[in-house]
Amino acid sequence: MAQVWKCTGLWWVGCEPVLTWDGGCRSALPWGKQVAFAVVGGGARRCVGARGHSCPLGSALSGRSVGGRCEECARLDRSHSVAADTIADDPRPYSVYLAWFGPGMVKVGITAVERGSARLLEQGAVAFTWLGRGPLMSARRSEELLRTVLGVPDRIAYDAKRAVRSALPEAAAREAEIRELHARAVGLGGWPEALERMPFEAVDHAGAFGLDGLASAVAVVVELVPGGVVRGELVAAAGPDLHLRTGRGVFVLDTRLMTGWELTGVAGPGGTAACGTESGRERSEGAEWLERGAITVPVREVGGVQEGLF
Repeated sequence: MAQVWKCTGLWWVGCEPVLTWDGGCRSALPWGKQVAFAVVGGGARRCVGARGHSCPLGSALSGRSVGGRCEECARLDRSHSVAADTIADDPRPYSVYLAWFGPGMVKVGITAVERGSARLLEQGAVAFTWLGRGPLMSARRSEELLRTVLGVPDRIAYDAKRAVRSALPEAAAREAEIRELHARAVGLGGWPEALERMPFEAVDHAGAFGLDGLASAVAVVVELVPGGVVRGELVAAAGPDLHLRTGRGVFVLDTRLMTGWELTGVAGPGGTAACGTESGRERSEGAEWLERGAITVPVREVGGVQEGLF
């Protein structure tokens, strides 16, 4: 009987993407790795629960949900999130940042100092700079100040981020855009006194994400379905997205769609649903496998509206 795995998400360890599985197994994702898994047929996608606890109802989820949780578990999880603005007494210091995703796409956000740049990697920020550091409520006030006075949003849609990854300007242009906004931000009146201004220092993730020379995606996976297969060679990763090269071009898989499904490995080199195991025979058949590799789940063609099973 084939081994079955449940994905618990994509994490960035240092500057490297890693898929994690229920039970503690991990699959490193170096460039060139063959990602290959199938959704177990006849099953349903189930809520992954919240705050380390299983969903008490075992609720079924839509295949298109990127949250991985039912309404009740999502509410519980968000109630303990800094992003929900329900925690005012967190004693940890927080950083305020400007994150750049593409020309004209800069957002402001906050993250706990102890997390370093992990939050920026998780969001797929191509470049960023710190703005300030201090208590949570001061960080929140500066975030609101930038949204109100400079019109900088606190979120950018993933579709917008994906659309520009293969056609980014040079690093110097990325740096210049956030440098100009950083100068305007730290010069604003009304800056919270308890928030220490941070000097401009651009950090660029294009290399960590594998974006140099990235081919334009031909389609984006919109959901997983029982019996569906995802197979391709990993050529880039940003935030939760994997860019997979197949015989039909590059497809983008949002790994948040994987949570809650039972997955199993499929024939092919290095199927990650089997925790990255790989045999010599599979390695020798890699080129042929990639050409016949398919993504047999619903996708949205980039630039079009057609969806279907490939």
